[in-house]
Amino acid sequence: MAEKSVHGPLEAAGDPKHAVRATRSAGRKMRSLLLDAASPLFRERGLSGTAITDIAAAADAFPSQITYYFRTKEALFVECACRELLYLARATEQAALKARTPRDYTRALAETVTASDSVAFFAEALTLTRRRQDLAPLVERTIERLHGEGARAYASQVARHGWRSLRAPDESSRRFWAVAIGVILEGYAMGRSPDELCAEMLRVLGEQAKSASDAARLRLVDERDASGSSNEEG
Repeated sequence: MAEKSVHGPLEAAGDPKHAVRATRSAGRKMRSLLLDAASPLFRERGLSGTAITDIAAAADAFPSQITYYFRTKEALFVECACRELLYLARATEQAALKARTPRDYTRALAETVTASDSVAFFAEALTLTRRRQDLAPLVERTIERLHGEGARAYASQVARHGWRSLRAPDESSRRFWAVAIGVILEGYAMGRSPDELCAEMLRVLGEQAKSASDAARLRLVDERDASGSSNEEG
């Protein structure tokens, strides 16, 4: 046992790359633990009601580790909110995979988004970055990733089912999240339920695409109209 304790550090010291990898892995693990511990506390108590010591205790860590990895409590708050929003985006995409029609697809997205408080959490981070511009780049990267992944997911569904989208995928994704943030913030202020928020989102979003059968019917109608017009002209 004594021999292992003596040679272990020497072997690690003799392999700098291994030591760097081990340090990075431990750092990523600690960051993740701190984020996991901080998110529910921030959601429940808000930024001002959550102390660094509370987060450290929940993560079984030291307060100094929070300042080492995140510098400030505000930076940790923003990173938590950004991470939770991206988790929510992934969940919405998964929930909509089984949809067979554009209407079912939009409903699945809206139901998943309005059932969570992640959008409201993220909105608090947006307000915070208005006063802390040093935190804005993280929010900007999160929003771009949100729109990019949303556009890819939507384009994949359109291609998979042969839908006729009424807007470009990027436009659809940006519009969806803009509506989601606006409706949810307004709804929270008015004390609306998730079902009410979902209904309002669906009302505002309206139709996003036509299914293959709908598109076929539209073409047939157009052809009849065109044929009728040409006959009348003749």
